[in-house]
Amino acid sequence: MDKNLFRSGKIVPVFLLAAAVFSISILTVNAQISSGKVKPRIVITTDPELDDSNSLIRFLLYSTDVEIEGLVYASSQFHWKGDGKGTRWYVPGREYDRFGMNECPCESWRWSENSRHIHDVVEAYEKVYPNLIKHNPDYPSPEYLKSKIRYGNIEFDGDISKDSPGSDLIKSLILDDRPGKLFLAAWGGHSTIARALKSIQEQYEYTTEWEALKKKISRKVVLLPSGDQDDTYAKYIKPNWPDIEYRQFRGGPNYGYGAQIKASPEDAAYMTPEWMKENITSRGPLGELYRVWGDGKQMVKGDRLDYFGLSGYTDEQLRKMGYIVWMPVQKKGSWLGEGDNHTFMNMLDNGLRAWEKGYYGGWGGRVIEAREASPGLSVSKMDYPDFFPQAQRDFANRLKWSVTDKYENANHEPVVTVEGPLEFLASPGQRVAIHGRVSDPDGNKVAIKWWQFNAGTYPGKVEISHPDSLKTYVTIPKDAAGGQTIHIILEATDNGEPPLTRYQRIIITIR
Repeated sequence: MDKNLFRSGKIVPVFLLAAAVFSISILTVNAQISSGKVKPRIVITTDPELDDSNSLIRFLLYSTDVEIEGLVYASSQFHWKGDGKGTRWYVPGREYDRFGMNECPCESWRWSENSRHIHDVVEAYEKVYPNLIKHNPDYPSPEYLKSKIRYGNIEFDGDISKDSPGSDLIKSLILDDRPGKLFLAAWGGHSTIARALKSIQEQYEYTTEWEALKKKISRKVVLLPSGDQDDTYAKYIKPNWPDIEYRQFRGGPNYGYGAQIKASPEDAAYMTPEWMKENITSRGPLGELYRVWGDGKQMVKGDRLDYFGLSGYTDEQLRKMGYIVWMPVQKKGSWLGEGDNHTFMNMLDNGLRAWEKGYYGGWGGRVIEAREASPGLSVSKMDYPDFFPQAQRDFANRLKWSVTDKYENANHEPVVTVEGPLEFLASPGQRVAIHGRVSDPDGNKVAIKWWQFNAGTYPGKVEISHPDSLKTYVTIPKDAAGGQTIHIILEATDNGEPPLTRYQRIIITIR
């Protein structure tokens, strides 16, 4: 949590032609047939912060798009359980060492004895699962999700001195021989992930396998952090595993606490009490769990930092009541926060392919540093698209699925696919023809547009002829250098209720 904050067609070789022609095929969507796509493997580690619970609700509604390998309770400097033996804990500079609270050393910090936010969300998911699979058969069963729940290193923040069921699970996943990346999201602290890595190091460091194993793990593991909330990344993971990829996303939609405060008018419309009630909190068991301002709930009784459930008080009145007001009070029923969304929103199968590389970018932002770009090239820093309205409408629609038992009574995403290659070569000055075709499973009208995403390493703008037509041309600038890339997006939005948007990303590399 951010606490503050196909049908295969003929491929025409581009290098033989002045222009390459690609078509996007129409696919028939059947709610009873699984997509069969390769999905990114992901583990979520989360502390019991209220916006973690909100993020988890959204995440499970997109469990169609990923392979969930673990749902793990974690600690952070903001929440830790204690060992139940009276052990008192204190780390200078932590949350409990600020604001003049002077409440620690203490036996636990902001952790309810019956804290079970993961179980709560999964149990709510179980109630709506029969509806969800009517709209997408790729939703995992509740039994499967329950089998992935573990308790990690939750006793003390930053403590990686011993194994836990959560760290054991993560260790086994890191060491398995399945191909592809393993994404480890840290919504709280990294201690459970760090302990898994440390256990591997302790087991193999003085063996002949170590160097090869360490390189393999460093290629496989991708960390998806919501900051470094217990210093275990800085103190253990980074010094000992410097080659593990660390994707800290920036520049994307603001899903955090107080997002409405500096939001544009267009984005703010999706955070009002009226919109939240109509589209989120009134929609079934998952909506009932979702936290908004002034909802009467509190994470831990007597928590001086959690006044979000209260309504009818000013900031100053709350301070007089003993609360530490670190976020200005907002309207009752309005957006509260989903501060961990950026760690998984790029995992979504929306056509942006954002999970493939950190700097590609998507609904979760992007990694600014192009670590995997071509040597000597830097990613363009043009303005980032505002994906918040599309993401909010999509979330609202999935919550509608959860309370709608017939496929025809809800909207479904338009289908965009590319018959030819998604990545190809082109020469400076070349005019590339692209033919798109889009379909909608509900028979809705679909508006399309082509645009250049600022994820490519070519720093300038390219000319896209007829950007609102399915048949278009992309002219490669004459000053484009060999090895540079240009990212072109086909965006399709239907006119259903709510309107839903999907994409297809094409990457052109300059020869």
